[in-house]
Amino acid sequence: MTLTGALALATALTSFEARAQDLFPVSPVSAVSSSDWTAEVAAEGLDYPWEIQEGEGQIWITEAAGNVVSIKDGRLARYSVRTSDLIAREGGGGLLGMALSKDFDTSGIAYFYQTYRVDGDLANKVIEARFDGNSWLETRVLIDGIPGHLLYNGGRVAIGPDGSLYVTTGWTENRQRPQDVSSLAGKVLRMTVDGKVPADNPYPGSYVYSLGHRNPQGLAWDPDGRLLVAEHGQSAHDEINLIEPGRNYGWPIVSGDESRQGMERPLLHSGNQTWAPSGIAFAGNDLLVATLVGKGLYAFDERAKTLKPIFTSRDRIRDVLPVGRDIYLITTNRSPRAEGPSEDRLLKLTRTP
Repeated sequence: MTLTGALALATALTSFEARAQDLFPVSPVSAVSSSDWTAEVAAEGLDYPWEIQEGEGQIWITEAAGNVVSIKDGRLARYSVRTSDLIAREGGGGLLGMALSKDFDTSGIAYFYQTYRVDGDLANKVIEARFDGNSWLETRVLIDGIPGHLLYNGGRVAIGPDGSLYVTTGWTENRQRPQDVSSLAGKVLRMTVDGKVPADNPYPGSYVYSLGHRNPQGLAWDPDGRLLVAEHGQSAHDEINLIEPGRNYGWPIVSGDESRQGMERPLLHSGNQTWAPSGIAFAGNDLLVATLVGKGLYAFDERAKTLKPIFTSRDRIRDVLPVGRDIYLITTNRSPRAEGPSEDRLLKLTRTP
């Protein structure tokens, strides 16, 4: 190569690197570890928080007892959610997942996963509610009658790239329900934001998008639009699954490396270890996984088939939210099997320069 060509190549590479810095301002999260983060407590005094979102220039957090907390400029405000059925704060149930509408900044509309009691039994529903600047009020029920349980409710809701609302539900410790397409338990559900069954759902007239799940608590889409779900195993064997419409993910017939014709194997499982994965989110191409028993934040290395620790602490981490160069985490430090207060907080991780 001539000197002129070499200089031209160097200039081109420099220009490319500059553009890459603009497009990808943060190196992959999976390339860092706990020592690369500065952790600070962004808020204290939270009570069993379950979901964290960003909207209208502030952080929004659900608390299982039935509140939504907003944090802006270091100030915390707590608002109760008024619902047509009393929120049942029992075990792992309560006010769980939340998805802000695409136009939340102007409409104040969000979608919530709520545990309640019907005829003495626990059940779950998905509601729409509106924040008017002073309070949250249910505006309609999108779906109800989802079987409930003290421990296994699923509970995550998220709006997908297609504009549909996706919902995870728990198996309720009933071995028939996850494999029964007519049951809403042990499933990933898909609906329109006004509660209708999409015409292109895999089972005509049904909200069921995938089946054979145990206790899925994480939903996220990668940059290519693939849907991934994190779920708790029975005894270890927690899973990360790639979800495709109409597929059967095996529970309770198979788990881990077990196989059965017509049932999907997970992208990753924890083997004999327990992570208890909950919320998941993508930071670029990195899937971040919040873990309860694992007490930390991990990144999924799909090639190496492992979870790499990114940040660990003494806290049970419930959910994760990347915002720019920072990552927010919420804790739920009390097990759903225990009673009493849960002393929780919002953590902010900032990359060390």
